Amino acid sequence: MIETTDDTFEADVLERSTEVPVVVDLWASWCGPCRTLGPIIERVIDETAGAVELVKVDIDANPRVAQAFNVQSIPAVYAIKDRRVVDSFVGALPEVAVREWIQQLTPEPTEVERLIAAGDEVSLRHALELEPANEAVIIGLAGVLVAAAGAAGKEEALGLLQRIPETAEVRHLQALARVGDEVSGADDVEQKLDLLLGRVKGDDGARQEFLDLLEVLGPDDPRTARYRKALTARLF
Repeated sequence: MIETTDDTFEADVLERSTEVPVVVDLWASWCGPCRTLGPIIERVIDETAGAVELVKVDIDANPRVAQAFNVQSIPAVYAIKDRRVVDSFVGALPEVAVREWIQQLTPEPTEVERLIAAGDEVSLRHALELEPANEAVIIGLAGVLVAAAGAAGKEEALGLLQRIPETAEVRHLQALARVGDEVSGADDVEQKLDLLLGRVKGDDGARQEFLDLLEVLGPDDPRTARYRKALTARLF
C-alpha cells in the first residue's frame, strides 16, 4: 500500500495499472466511514500477495485527484486497469463484500495459464493441444526444446516458431536453435565469424548463420557491433 499525491498519481496509479490492477481509495482524516473501510481494504488486498495493489489518496491534500474522479462522497474506491476505471463503489462496505469485489479483479487463471506457469515440457505440450495458436505457449515450449540441446528438439522448436509473428524473442530462440552450440569460446566464435564474413555476400546460408551468431552473442557483446559493421561494409 502506498500514499500517492497529485504529482505522483500518474506513475503510482495510471502507469502501474498497465502491469497490475490498482485500487484507489479516496479518503480524508475527518471521514468516519473511511476509518472503518481503510483497514478492511488494506487487509483484503494484502491477501492477494501483490496481484492487486492499493493506493490511498487523501483528497484534502490532493484536490486534483479528487477533481479528476469527480468525488461527491467518500470513501470512494476505484479499480484501475490499463489506465481505465473498470469498477468502483462508494461507502464502507462489509469485509465480505470488499473481498468479493477484489476477487473480481483477479479471476482464477485458465487451465492454459496454469500450464504456462508450470513451464515444463509436458505441461506446455498439453497447453499447445488446448490452444495451438497461443504465442506464449509456443514460445515457452520452443524455449524448453532449445534448452534441452537435442537436434530433434531444436528442429521442432524452429517449426513451432514459424507459426507465429517474428519478434525479438522469436528471432533469438531461432538463432539459439540453429547455432547456439557454436557460441562457445571467444576465439572459436570469432574464427567462425571471420570465415563466414568472406561468404556472406553470395551465400544466403552463410549470411543467416553469421546473423544468428551475432543474435546469440547479443547486443551487449562488443563483438556484435564490430561484426555488424563489417557485414554492412561487405554487403554494401
